[in-house]
Amino acid sequence: MLDIFLQTLPFFAVIALGFGAGRTGFFTPEATAYLTKFVFYFALSAMLFRFSATLSFSDIWNGRLVVAYLWGTAFIYGVATIVALLRRQSMAKTAIEAQCAVIGNTGFLGVPMLVLLMGEQAIGPVMLVLAVDLVVFSSLIVILMSIAQDGRFELSIFKTIGIGLLKNPMIVSMVLGLTWSATGLPLPKPVFAFTELLGAAATPGALFAIGASLASKSTEKIEVAAWLTFCKLVLHPAFVAIAAIYIFPLDPYSAAVIIAAAALPVAGNVYMLAQHYNVAPQRVSAAILVSTAISIVTVSLVIGWVGQL
Repeated sequence: MLDIFLQTLPFFAVIALGFGAGRTGFFTPEATAYLTKFVFYFALSAMLFRFSATLSFSDIWNGRLVVAYLWGTAFIYGVATIVALLRRQSMAKTAIEAQCAVIGNTGFLGVPMLVLLMGEQAIGPVMLVLAVDLVVFSSLIVILMSIAQDGRFELSIFKTIGIGLLKNPMIVSMVLGLTWSATGLPLPKPVFAFTELLGAAATPGALFAIGASLASKSTEKIEVAAWLTFCKLVLHPAFVAIAAIYIFPLDPYSAAVIIAAAALPVAGNVYMLAQHYNVAPQRVSAAILVSTAISIVTVSLVIGWVGQL
């Protein structure tokens, strides 16, 4: 377990470095925003394209894995929803809290860290986890927020969701990569070298951007943040494990990857949604900050445990 902790420590050290740069003002919020854009639209997209272009759809697709991850995630989404409703939260705040409970930082933290720690064969399961989060739960919160704001459901919301997915560079890069892979042609050497070089910036850039963005996060509503952190770092991986090991049994490696992915801290894009809809941004901010800090220990524990499956 100590060995796993020492392997994950450099990743969190880069996050801490970014946090220090942001907290001291050396890295301004504007600089953080531009670094995040660079990673999101260029570096991470290049990495995902290169990975998917060198794999076939059959290498990536695993229906049982999708069902197992979806079951475990939906279960905790339901738990967080029920608890929020029992606390008499509005529909909008309930949806935001449920999103915090299950959406981890798979893109910026999971892809680079899990692939490096668990091997490049982890990219298939990680990409499926990312796809479920983006297609299912990101779409769900848009629907719930629209109903909460307008008081009714309109079919036009699906157009908004579709446009949003088409504009998401992670979705686009994976689809383009798989499309190239379907041709059966290898990537031309200059293209491979270009995506490899650009993609190499994804890991340090994403980790530094996570830390710098955390510098502006508050710790208000700490009791809610503690509950959401417990959901994300403990309950979510636990129920994904139950699904992947017992209900929809997967091979040990695939199960290990999606359980580790489920153990990641709350994603920064949940805060962007909370800001966009002006719904409880402080509690989301606190949940991201607290879950990221505690995940330094819990992620190592989970990765160490799943390595024994």
